Amino acid sequence: MTAQTTGKRSLERTILDHVNMAVLLFDRELRLEYLNPAAEILFEASARHMIGQAAADLLPCPDNQVEVRLVAALRSRHPFTEREINVTVADGRTKTVNCTVLPLHHFGADEGVLVELYQVDRQLRITREEHLLTQHRATQALIRGLAHEIKNPLGGLRGAAQLLEQELPDPALCEYTRIIIDEADRLQSLVDRMLGPNRMPQREALNIHDVLEHVRGLILAEFPRGPEVVRDYDPSIPDLMGDGDRLIQAFLNLARNAAAATGGDGRVELRTRVLRQFTIGSRRYRLVLQTQVRDDGPGIPEDIRDKIFFPMVSGKQGGTGLGLPIAQELINQHGGLIECESRPGETVFFVYLPLESEHA
Repeated sequence: MTAQTTGKRSLERTILDHVNMAVLLFDRELRLEYLNPAAEILFEASARHMIGQAAADLLPCPDNQVEVRLVAALRSRHPFTEREINVTVADGRTKTVNCTVLPLHHFGADEGVLVELYQVDRQLRITREEHLLTQHRATQALIRGLAHEIKNPLGGLRGAAQLLEQELPDPALCEYTRIIIDEADRLQSLVDRMLGPNRMPQREALNIHDVLEHVRGLILAEFPRGPEVVRDYDPSIPDLMGDGDRLIQAFLNLARNAAAATGGDGRVELRTRVLRQFTIGSRRYRLVLQTQVRDDGPGIPEDIRDKIFFPMVSGKQGGTGLGLPIAQELINQHGGLIECESRPGETVFFVYLPLESEHA
């Protein structure tokens, strides 16, 4: 190898070292021979630890045939791209990336494969949050419209039943009018619950851990035989401005679902953390409180996983499907958002609340 070739190779590596996109270089045996600092950050592991590993151990593939696809790319000399796939990092967590595989034949270099990984978690999360917020606003608008159309006939129905009750010659017949009145009241109560509180939040400085401890006490009283309710709090979290009653109700709805999902013999975890420069929807905040409500139950059924914040959608037998939509509305009133991740054996609800005023 000439000095000119060596210098060119050194320049290429220097350029790749300063690229923000994660770059990995595999030799013809599909063993990792180089990765840039961005790739070390992505995988949360050092180059010394990763060099020499097989491509199949590092790269995801929809059909679990990483080596087959890379060998095919080498032979055909055609690059390919896979979008929104997951790579596993050091502690077992996954990150979502777009992956481009580029055979090196085109550049006259030694035979090998250059892989570019571009992390897209943040963009996907922002898109998902905007979808959740749009979905929630549309749902609330629909509920308000339905409430108006339902309440007026219900009022007339109830009033007519009361008048009829006064005119009935046989008191035994009042049983039927009483059924009409009771069912009208039940529907009225259901509509009111779907709409949520009709007054503005009464905000004051409060500690989120006081809220969570109150919720924990209620869960322990409601489920005396279990599950175990553990805490993992960050004591440095500052106070936030919020309505204590509404926050208690929101977290209680989440914790009740988590406790019920464990079947009484599992574990529910309440965890708090502070996130910096974090985006909720389309707005970026300097400080955001993240509270997690985690359980080790069977997970949310896949067929309703994307609909759990819609009213009347429930995975529980006899459930009303109002707990999560109400919790989402109460958190939205504080400028926050609830997200969910679920798989068999673990469900986590992430509650994000700004730790600053709207005009800070």
